[in-house]
Amino acid sequence: MDYVPTMTKQTILAIDDEVRVLQLLRTTLQLAGYNVLTAGTGPEGLQMAQQPGLDLVLLDLGLPGLNGFDVLMRLRQVCDTPVIIVTAWEDEDNKVRGLELGADDYLTKPFSRRELLARIQAVLRRYHPTSRPAAPGRFESGRLQVDLGKRQITIAGHEVHLTPTEYSLLTEFISHPGRVLLHSYLLSTVWGPEYRDDVTILRASIYRLRQKIEADPAHPQIIRSEPGVGYLLVQLSSSSA
Repeated sequence: MDYVPTMTKQTILAIDDEVRVLQLLRTTLQLAGYNVLTAGTGPEGLQMAQQPGLDLVLLDLGLPGLNGFDVLMRLRQVCDTPVIIVTAWEDEDNKVRGLELGADDYLTKPFSRRELLARIQAVLRRYHPTSRPAAPGRFESGRLQVDLGKRQITIAGHEVHLTPTEYSLLTEFISHPGRVLLHSYLLSTVWGPEYRDDVTILRASIYRLRQKIEADPAHPQIIRSEPGVGYLLVQLSSSSA
């Protein structure tokens, strides 16, 4: 048997204009223990993706009515439901664009059932981590303030919202201020060991995080790059804001 059924009935929405792909996804996911919803157009998928109780979206890019990039961009304006892009578009630029718009993963067709289920489980694991007590304390770096106990992030006094993955990435930096964290370390720790070589997904997530916490994301002062190696968090004084 290729996979182990899930223990809980989580709901996944598959958005694709190919009927045979939707049939394959429905069969694969139902056998793995998921509830499955389907949509064949961009507008229909966007409407369904905003309904409560949805755990994850599988999103094709070449959709009629509204392409996958537009669906993702509009969805990210209203909710954090995890999204895996599942598409035949293999170009690296499309992958980067999708990830920077807020996709949690990018899977190209054709794919194996084992790979699909592994990606789904990895994303859901990041959004629903094993319960553990919140870390106490506060962290400050320039305009950035983080209340770790409340999981609250403020920039120059204004609260900002991070996705679970972005928050996990930021707290990993906070745990090692001033220390260069290798690409492979961040990927293995935040995403899982199966992602340790996927530098593209890390760079896209750093890009999104910088858009939210840096005064000038094009010239970051808080999370700095160590080219070819990794990233480090610089703890600035409040006067540096």
